[in-house]
Amino acid sequence: MDLLYTAHVPPGDGPFPTILALHGWGASAHDLIGLAPILNGGGALVICPQGPLAFEIGQGFLGFGWFDLSQVRPPSASDIERAADEVRGFLDGALARYPIDRRKIVLMGFSQGGVLAYEMALRQPDRFAGLVALSSWLPAEVADTIPLQSGLENFPVFVAHGTQDPMIPIARAQESRERLLKRGVGLTYREYEMEHGIAPEALRDLVGWLDSKVLRTILIA
Repeated sequence: MDLLYTAHVPPGDGPFPTILALHGWGASAHDLIGLAPILNGGGALVICPQGPLAFEIGQGFLGFGWFDLSQVRPPSASDIERAADEVRGFLDGALARYPIDRRKIVLMGFSQGGVLAYEMALRQPDRFAGLVALSSWLPAEVADTIPLQSGLENFPVFVAHGTQDPMIPIARAQESRERLLKRGVGLTYREYEMEHGIAPEALRDLVGWLDSKVLRTILIA
């Protein structure tokens, strides 16, 4: 596990349903860990790795990212895949270190982290029980490199986006929705009157989706 990370480990011996949460550009490993007591009632193991790219965000404070963002050019598919490979290696290390139930790993990404979540889950759906993309997008450059394949039919996906998002316009989420539907995933798509964040109603719907569409279903199966 070469990346710095934070973790919420429930009491008990496990194995635990697990959420691998990937932060957005300029955030850190501490950004999403605050959701841990809410997701699955605190009963999930939540692991939040930190992006390897460090940069100053003002007055000596550092932010972190997964791949470079530039006003000059969009990220390439190779940039994104390289970052995704780092997270895949991190997940392999987590599987060796923590009592993770391999049938119940949910990949969750916010903003830039959601791009990696899309890349990883769509390329290897057999590794994950579900995908969550919050205030994010599925770039055409990524979608075009992932061949249509079996294993995605009805694969659980939850997408939440703000209609007032100034950083990633809602049109990009809607384009992502169409790319997902072409792959036959079990898509739950929601738009909220919010900016670039996670509004309370979005969090409420996410918690309900995790319970009804992913974790409880697998527990009964």
